[in-house]
Amino acid sequence: MAIFQTEEREFAESVSNLAHCNPFLPERLDCERQALGSQFVDDGIVWSRRSAVSLERKNIQLLVDRVRDIVFELRQRIDANPNELEEDEKEFYADLVLFHLYHSYRDQYTQSIVDTRQSMGAIPTASFWKPFCQDYNHLRNIPGQPTLDDASHWFAVFFQLRRTFDSTFGDIVGESMPAAQLRAAIWQSVFTHDMRRYRRTLFRTMGDITTLIIGPSGTGKELAARAIGHSRYIPFNEKTSAFEENFVTSFQPLNLSALSPTLIESELFGHVKGAFTGAISDRVGWLESCPTLGTVFLDEIGELDGQIQVKLLRVLQARTFQRLGCTQNRRFHGKIIAATNRNLQEEMSVGAFRHDLYYRLCADIVQTPGLREQLVDSPEDLHALCRHIAINFAPDEADALADETTSWIRANLPSDYSWPGNFRELEQCLRNVMIRSRYVPTLPAPKPTLLPEEALLVASEQGQLSAEELMQRYCTLIYSQLGNYEQAAKKLGLDRRTVKAKVDDEFLARLKSKE
Repeated sequence: MAIFQTEEREFAESVSNLAHCNPFLPERLDCERQALGSQFVDDGIVWSRRSAVSLERKNIQLLVDRVRDIVFELRQRIDANPNELEEDEKEFYADLVLFHLYHSYRDQYTQSIVDTRQSMGAIPTASFWKPFCQDYNHLRNIPGQPTLDDASHWFAVFFQLRRTFDSTFGDIVGESMPAAQLRAAIWQSVFTHDMRRYRRTLFRTMGDITTLIIGPSGTGKELAARAIGHSRYIPFNEKTSAFEENFVTSFQPLNLSALSPTLIESELFGHVKGAFTGAISDRVGWLESCPTLGTVFLDEIGELDGQIQVKLLRVLQARTFQRLGCTQNRRFHGKIIAATNRNLQEEMSVGAFRHDLYYRLCADIVQTPGLREQLVDSPEDLHALCRHIAINFAPDEADALADETTSWIRANLPSDYSWPGNFRELEQCLRNVMIRSRYVPTLPAPKPTLLPEEALLVASEQGQLSAEELMQRYCTLIYSQLGNYEQAAKKLGLDRRTVKAKVDDEFLARLKSKE
């Protein structure tokens, strides 16, 4: 005789699927609809924060109430007949209990996030650990079955879930599908597409995988990086009743475009006294100071010169590095997130970015959408975005500023305005309207396209090419000018067969295309 009734089993399976799906993808609605049946409320495909709308949804509350009732009813049956619980029922029951526990302590987890952000670097504690542990042991452990001892793991998973949802839902604003897809991509960067696999094993190793965030300037790449970096799995220590790391201070951003190559190396790898002029003492770099559960964010990675690219490649391959002026190998234990507004495919084609480095970065790619793309899909997002910007520096006037700016934009800018500066431009537009009641867009000058010869010169001057790459491209350039292997070999002082072997067909095609 089964413990579950047929309807309860079907409901439990739907809740299990819901608990393991990406909450920012349409699949969430399918799971909710399947679980709630006629009680399902269709409140939109996109789960997002707009204006002052609460994140509470009626479907979730209906599910929470029903799961709670079923869990306690099933617990009574299991206590009375523990040997009748079938194997698949154990999994369904476990998922129902976990869903119930997460939502029972959701508010406490949210408060813990707030406290951590205000703690100035202190390790977050959890005063609700003991009641959680008691509820977990009471509901999860089954008479006559092996005792489960992973309460602290689930306590940590729930904290991670809450942090990921809080960062993604709170900082990525808008109801457009591009915004929804960005939230979904961030969720997958943290948990992958398979939450079951993640909770079994991958929570231990996801920090080894590099994330690359690409998108135009001003589209919130650092927001996405911060959401991912703040959402890493952090174990909970039962003895100290505290998590092992502060998720806020363990995220370390570094804007590479703002530093010279020497300073980049020093910031990343550290240096020893005397390594270069001005190195008056040893310095610990960010890779060395980053904790095991921490994240180093390398913004504008497309700006790195060739020599530093080689050193970073070693970090990604072997997880080792050396301080400037030192030969001792040191290990990097954290996660790396990189971002760029450059087209790395084009950068690689002209030799400005290493292929091998790219293929160490591209295991997990997140694309941030432009503002224009978002507004085309959902024009009403304009007001929500303006309000989100205004809250950061004028919270008491946020609604009025959002109304004023939105009205001004719709009255004075073309409906198809491209917003070349994206969200950063919208922020300045709002501030201009607030101060002077107007905004004058500054359209960027078109970026000149380098000829292949010019791109070769730039890449060689910046030391971005290996000796072999430089040899291949120069031989190709001379051959394209003379159109004859014999003449090219004579001019280069090389054997004809060597020149022929060195000609790069792809670079040659680009040289001919300009003719």
